[in-house]
Amino acid sequence: MQHVIPVDQIGPNGAEMAHAIEQCVHCGFCLPACPTYVTLGEEMDSPRGRIFLMKSALEGSIDTESTLPFVDRCLGCMACVTACPSGVQYGELLVPYRARAEKERTRSRTQKLARALVRRTLPWPARFRAAAVAGRLAAPLRPLLPAPLPAMLALLPSHLPPAAALPAVYPAEGKRLARVALLAGCVQQVLAPGINQATLRVLARNGIEVVIPRGQGCCGSLMLHNGDAEAARDLARANLHAFPQDVDAIITNAAGCGSGMKEYGLLFKGEPEEEEARAFAGRVRDVTEFLAHFAVDPPPLPAPLKLAYHDACHLAHAQGITEAPRRLLGAIPNLTVVEIPEGELCCGSAGTYNLEQPELAAQIGARKAQNILRSGAQAVAAGNIGCIVQIRATLERLGKPLPILHTIEVLDRAYRGVSIAG
Repeated sequence: MQHVIPVDQIGPNGAEMAHAIEQCVHCGFCLPACPTYVTLGEEMDSPRGRIFLMKSALEGSIDTESTLPFVDRCLGCMACVTACPSGVQYGELLVPYRARAEKERTRSRTQKLARALVRRTLPWPARFRAAAVAGRLAAPLRPLLPAPLPAMLALLPSHLPPAAALPAVYPAEGKRLARVALLAGCVQQVLAPGINQATLRVLARNGIEVVIPRGQGCCGSLMLHNGDAEAARDLARANLHAFPQDVDAIITNAAGCGSGMKEYGLLFKGEPEEEEARAFAGRVRDVTEFLAHFAVDPPPLPAPLKLAYHDACHLAHAQGITEAPRRLLGAIPNLTVVEIPEGELCCGSAGTYNLEQPELAAQIGARKAQNILRSGAQAVAAGNIGCIVQIRATLERLGKPLPILHTIEVLDRAYRGVSIAG
């Protein structure tokens, strides 16, 4: 008996979901690019295996609940999209499938508590800072707490940097060549506020005025990729209203945020704001993507340094940005950029993946950390706060910590004549 996907019955993204399924020819090119398949060796934990499961569930030949262990283990890293010779847009299937499945699934009380904690704290910097401080105090209780709460506590740094206020406008130095609006972010403002400060200084140094719109908030990416589409839309709507039209671009310095904001058209498919969301998404640029169009000419680092560049999945695979960060880093005298073996594989962060799948995330993270060490690098650069936190924590667990900075922080230190290790 032949089953057919009921496109008209599975929501506004039904056509895109069906198209992604139809494009997959099950060739297997995605297998070596998939972190979970490489780690577990199970067909159903590969992209083509998950596509088969999602297709079967949408057709009604299996129940949705039976697909969830495998779909949940997907990092959503989109490395399969880069590897696919058929052009399967896996994200256009995975994201709406998770949103659909979330309405049908049964979660334990602990899972509900953990997801509620994430939803009510991470998108708001003040709340997250308070929760992080409380989490550090609760660290001695970690062995007594139910999963995934111990995983959340394990990722918190030993101390939080002080909060850094952002101005409404940060003027360009010299002649103004462009004017942009910056997404301030949420978690990043608490764990690494220096990234935004470095972004403002580097953009200004290159003649770019930066507006930091009041009224903006979390981009909604964490919720979008976790299947909570309604919460993601609620957060995204605030940004649709807050960001001005009279700028050359909307700048992000977190790969996950940039990827999510570029998916606003998918998020608002069939909603009244769809056209506005697509226009907004079309103006979003990663900071390295935008800066690559300028004659960035930083001075040399104080001392020679070998630096490994880590491709954040939502920058390299979801947004297709790999050359721009390397070009910017390569413009810094005294800096040698080295490639990481198996660089296409995810580090295991993937939004809240390292909270919801801590054991698997730890295995994937250890592989990434070991590959970084194999590169012989003295420091690491990445374009996403989640990757920075995950790689730093994993290297520390291995007893081999390295300085790890955002790409824009490396540029900023070169401009200011500050050592990468300082």
